[in-house]
Parts: sequence; structure tokens; C-alpha cells
Amino acid sequence: MIQIDASWTLFLDRDGVINNEIKDGYVLSWDMFRFEEGVLAALPPLADKFGRIVMVTNQRCIGKGLLTEQGLHDIHAKMLAVITDQGGRIDKIYYCPDLDNDSPCRKPNEGMALQAKADFPDIDFSRSIMVGNTLSDMKFGKDKGMTTVFIPSTKPELAFPHPLMDYRCKGLLEFSEIIQ
Repeated sequence: MIQIDASWTLFLDRDGVINNEIKDGYVLSWDMFRFEEGVLAALPPLADKFGRIVMVTNQRCIGKGLLTEQGLHDIHAKMLAVITDQGGRIDKIYYCPDLDNDSPCRKPNEGMALQAKADFPDIDFSRSIMVGNTLSDMKFGKDKGMTTVFIPSTKPELAFPHPLMDYRCKGLLEFSEIIQ
């Protein structure tokens, strides 16, 4: 069990954690967006426990010219409306549109973590949890001293235990059930 209180921050990846990841593709419109099973049930109890919930998502599709920033904002506005309607919340969304893996904002690099800290100065990375579905997400969290939770939605073959993973949960709903 992970003991948390309102001083903690939850960092969430999007594709493969909040919504179904499209294999070798991207969510380019709202009609392509599908919530992962259990997410809408998981977010209200998480909203009750965490002081802040932020999303950090690499969105290379913008850099590739497949989706505009406005298109991404439209998808996120609809996603947030559904989440809020179900009693959950995400306080802020950070995304990296860059193609280059060396971009400072592209996970596992720390740019989006630093943006969140600038917007919410009381974020303490040692009192933060990163939930993601890739080793890049896990490295992003570990490099900042966060507790990491791996969701094997798209990488079920990754072995656990793993040095970058503190916990492994089937999905966000299972994660919401192991925290107090």
C-alpha cells in the first residue's frame, strides 16, 4: 500500500494509461479516443487523495503535422469534460509536440516535470507518483525521485520487478485501490 495525502502529486501519462493507445498510430480526433477500462471509476478516488493531478504526454503527432495544437486542445477539452462529469479531475495537461528524442520536454527528459513545478511550486517530486506504460515514463519519474507505477497496457512483456518500476498495476483502477 502506498500512503499518500493531499501534499502528493500524481503524474499521469495519457496514451495507454488514460486512453487506449493506438498501435503504430495516434489519437487524432475525439472519435478515436477511447478511455482505458476502469479509468473513469479510478479518477474520482484519486482526485480525493491527491492534491494535484497532472498529465504529461509526448505528442509527436503534432511535430509530424498529423494533428494541430488546437486539435489536441479540442481532444483534451472533451476528455476533461467527461472526467469532470464523472467526478474526477486533471489539474493541468503538459504535452511535448517535438519529434527529437533529445528535446528537453520529451519524456524521459525533465521538461514537463519542470513546467509542472513552475506552475505548482509546492510540488515535491519525492512526494509524487508517475503512472505510465513505458520505460520512458518510468525513467522520467525515477530521474526526478518519484515513485513509479507501470501499467503494462502496451508492453506486457516487460518484466517486473524492474529497477525503474516501484509498482506494476493492471490499470489505473487497480492503482487507485492500492493507495491509502
